[in-house]
Amino acid sequence: MTGDHEAVPEVHERLIKDLDAAGARYRLIDHEPEGRTDLVSAMRGNPVGQAAKCLIVMVKIGKKTTRYVLAVVAGNARLDLEAVKALFGGTYASFAAKEKAEALAGSVSGTVLPFSYHPDLELVADPGLLASPELFFNAARLDRSMALATEDYIRVADPKIAPIATSAS
Repeated sequence: MTGDHEAVPEVHERLIKDLDAAGARYRLIDHEPEGRTDLVSAMRGNPVGQAAKCLIVMVKIGKKTTRYVLAVVAGNARLDLEAVKALFGGTYASFAAKEKAEALAGSVSGTVLPFSYHPDLELVADPGLLASPELFFNAARLDRSMALATEDYIRVADPKIAPIATSAS
């Protein structure tokens, strides 16, 4: 846990407020603190493929431009960095440094939402994740998750949808 404890409740409360305002269908699931997709999925009782794994990627475009992408894939898939790089016309792509990722997400690693609340963070979701009727993710807290109707996620988060995942081996 980082020293920035204030960001977590703030982002969690903003998510609830935004979903309520949009009339989204969701439920909260309290559990032991856990941020690893496979372990928290078992605690929640959801298939790992319905978990929204949220990863922040740095994409370099030439020598002077850097963009950050919030890539959301199914919990049982692997992020394809080459696909993210190609999607943004990048010359290089890698996972963002933990400190940068947490600053952009507004929450600690393991609790990153599949929503972007930062203007410098572009949201992309893999279509494989969106095939399930419901998505599961930590709700900006290690001890609370959310189950959200997929169609409401797409409507409220409005992600760019592109193939950015490969099957996990």
